[in-house]
Amino acid sequence: MVNIKNLSKTDKEISYWLKKEAVRQKEGLEMIPSENYVSDAVLEAMGSILTNKYSEGYPKKRYYGGNEFIDEIEIIAQERAKKLFGVEYVNVQPYSGSPANLAVYLATCNPGDTVMGLDLTHGGHLTHGWKVSATGIFYNSIQYHVESKSGKIDFDELKRLVKEHKPKLIWVGATAYVYEFPFKELSEIANISGSFLAADIAHVAGLVIAGAHLSPAKYAHIITTTTHKTLRGPRGAMIMVTKKGLSKDSELGEKIDRAIFPGLQGGPHDHTTAAIAVALKEASKANFKKYGKQIVKNAKVLATELIKRGFKLVGNGTENHMNLIDLVPVFGPGGGFFAQYVLDTAGITVNKNTIPGEPMSPFYPSGIRIGTPALTTRGMKEKEMKKIAVWYEKIINVAKVYSLPKEKEKRKEYLDNFKKEIHKNKKLLEIKHEINKFASKYPIFAWDR
Repeated sequence: MVNIKNLSKTDKEISYWLKKEAVRQKEGLEMIPSENYVSDAVLEAMGSILTNKYSEGYPKKRYYGGNEFIDEIEIIAQERAKKLFGVEYVNVQPYSGSPANLAVYLATCNPGDTVMGLDLTHGGHLTHGWKVSATGIFYNSIQYHVESKSGKIDFDELKRLVKEHKPKLIWVGATAYVYEFPFKELSEIANISGSFLAADIAHVAGLVIAGAHLSPAKYAHIITTTTHKTLRGPRGAMIMVTKKGLSKDSELGEKIDRAIFPGLQGGPHDHTTAAIAVALKEASKANFKKYGKQIVKNAKVLATELIKRGFKLVGNGTENHMNLIDLVPVFGPGGGFFAQYVLDTAGITVNKNTIPGEPMSPFYPSGIRIGTPALTTRGMKEKEMKKIAVWYEKIINVAKVYSLPKEKEKRKEYLDNFKKEIHKNKKLLEIKHEINKFASKYPIFAWDR
C-alpha cells in the first residue's frame, strides 16, 4: 500500500478503514473476475496533483487555461491505446464503462432506435439494453440469448432477431461469458442489417493485448473497455473507433467526442487519464503478454480441478479469465447468495451471478462468477489454482445444507439465521486461517519484479 502518513494524521477514521481494507486485500483471495490490483506507479498517478486541474474539452481545444501539460498526458494515453489495440481513434475521458457505453448510443442512435445486446440474465451487461438501464428505457432494446445447454450465443435466434428488427446498433461482449467473444460471427450478422457493431471488451482488454483473446479491431466499428479489469489500470474507460468504423462513418470519432463532452460529462479526471497512460505503458511490455496468457492458464486449470470435485460449470470450462459455476445441484435455485457469503466469510471474494436459463432471479441468482486476474497479478500459477479448488470444495460443503425458501416472506429470517450460523462454524474459521496465512505470502503486485 502507498504511504498514507499524511492521511493518518488528518483523518484517523478514514485511514483506519483504509488500513483494514489493505489487510483484507492482502490476506484474502480476490476472485471477482472484474477486479484486479494495480502497480504502485498507477496508484501514484491516481493520487497525484493532476486531481487539482479542470480540463473541459480535448487536447489543444480546452475551455480552461493552464492545460498545456495535461494535453501532453492525454495525447500520450491516446497514442499508446491506438498502438496497443490497432485502432484509428481513442477517447480516454469516460469516467467508467457505463458512461462510455452510453456515449456509443448517443453517437450512433436517436432515442427510440432499435438496439440489440445479450440478455443480462444470460451473461450480458446492464448497459447493453437491459430493461432497467437508461439504454433499455430510452432505446427500443431487443435482447438475444445463449443456448441453455452450452452457454454459447444462440446464433440462429440472433440472426432471426436481426432480420426481423433491423437494429441500428448491436453489442458483442458480456459480463459473464466463458467463451471467446465471437467477433467475426457478430460482424457478419451485423452486416445483414447494416448495423453498427460495438465490441465491449471491458473484461478481456488485457487478454487482447496479450494475444490471449481474439482482437475485435478487424470486425467491430467501435470498441469500448474499462481500464481496471484485465488491463490492470485505474477505474476508468476508453472508447475506440476502428478503421472499419471510420469507413462506415468518417465522422464517428468526432461524434464519440461530442457524446462524451458535452453530451454526458464535464471535465475529465486528469489523474485517471495519467494512470491509464501508465497502465498502457505497462501493458506494452513483454511480461504483460506472459501475464495475460497466465490468467487464462490459471482459469482453465481451476476449471478442471473444480469439475474433478463435482462442480457443474457453465460450458464445462472456460476460454478466458473466468468460470461460471452452476450451483443448482448444490443448493437448488438461488444458491449463489449462500456460496458468495460462505466463501467471503472464509476469505475468498467472489460474486453471485445468474446462469443461463436462471431459475430464480438476478437478486437471488443460482451461480457464482469467479476469475483469476487478481490472483495472477499476485504471482499465483497452476499449482496455487489446484490448492484453491480444494478450498472451494471444503467451503461449499459447509453450506450445502442450506437452500433458499420458496416463500419470499420467510427468506429474511432464514438468511439472517444462516449468516449467524456460518460465522460460528469452526471448520470455516479454520479454513479462513489457512487462507489468510497462504495469501499473506504473496505480494499484492508481483509483475514488476
